[in-house]
Amino acid sequence: MRNLVEELSHRGHEIVVVVPDTNFHFKNLDLFTVRTFSAPYTKEYIELMIKDYTDSVFVERTALQKAMYMYDRMMNLTNFCVVACQNLLYNETLINDLETRKFDAMLTDPVFPCGEIISEHLSIPTVFFMRAALFGVHQEASQSPSPPSYVPRFFTGYSDHMTFKERMKNILLRYAELIMCHFVYTPFAQLASNFLHREVTAVDLFSRASIWLLRHDFVFEFPGPFMPNMVFIGGINCAKKKHLNQVETMGVELLFASLNLEM
Repeated sequence: MRNLVEELSHRGHEIVVVVPDTNFHFKNLDLFTVRTFSAPYTKEYIELMIKDYTDSVFVERTALQKAMYMYDRMMNLTNFCVVACQNLLYNETLINDLETRKFDAMLTDPVFPCGEIISEHLSIPTVFFMRAALFGVHQEASQSPSPPSYVPRFFTGYSDHMTFKERMKNILLRYAELIMCHFVYTPFAQLASNFLHREVTAVDLFSRASIWLLRHDFVFEFPGPFMPNMVFIGGINCAKKKHLNQVETMGVELLFASLNLEM
């Protein structure tokens, strides 16, 4: 996201960055106006959580085990993010400051939909910068067709050519996603309803997007239907390239050698 925000700043836009006081990536922010709010977690906790999640990528699990593991991690993270969002929403000084600025739009990662609540409160358009929302809620919110008998769910590893048995498992997993989506996003919906003083659902929050900037493309994804306001920007993460060191270069060479042997 920083690459995009820096480019906007270079083009003369005034940027206000709202970040938790415990963070990793927000350094050297002289180009921006920075506002912070208190976070209910420590930097050490986040580092431990990231390491645990990274290590889990290499653990063999069934689709159901993957889904349950993700649910457990997401619920832990959701609890922290809900409290952090509450600290932001009820920081009167910060909210008053944002209200006095006539913003043109908000750029946010919507996976944990706190930015959407702020943009709804300020009545400004929202630009989503994301890889994908949890449990396919972005497909429902954007009204993108996603029939589970044809579009593989996230954890299955299936292609768009599924057997009948795989299609049935895919459909069952979709129902499991709906249940998990309810548990993960209901706390944010309740927080939004209390703050905005009207009934709000998780889909309502995700439906606010004027533009969806999706950090992937069809090179690494199975084809699927998307809406006209969804823009693929998968190459943005490669904007700043770094040379591989000797160990990394050897690893890449071994990988390609292994692929050639398998082929």
